[in-house]
Amino acid sequence: MAHAKKKKRDYKKEYKKFQSSTRAKKKRAALNKYNRAKGTYGNGDGLDASHRRGRIVGFEKASKNRGRIEKSRKKGSKRKKR
Repeated sequence: MAHAKKKKRDYKKEYKKFQSSTRAKKKRAALNKYNRAKGTYGNGDGLDASHRRGRIVGFEKASKNRGRIEKSRKKGSKRKKR
């Protein structure tokens, strides 16, 4: 039985494709706008506009905010596997 050779993923290409999408640009722009309005954009305090369930809810450490496990990535998710 011959095994199909899996294609190696090009993460750089995937990242570039997602970040250049209209949806990602709008989300990033909204978060940057919120940070600027609150005076925390670029001041080096290490805080980000916290985004939970699609809403901006305040500030938290950038590492916590960006590292949160999304429901779609959790074990037992109904998300379609590739």
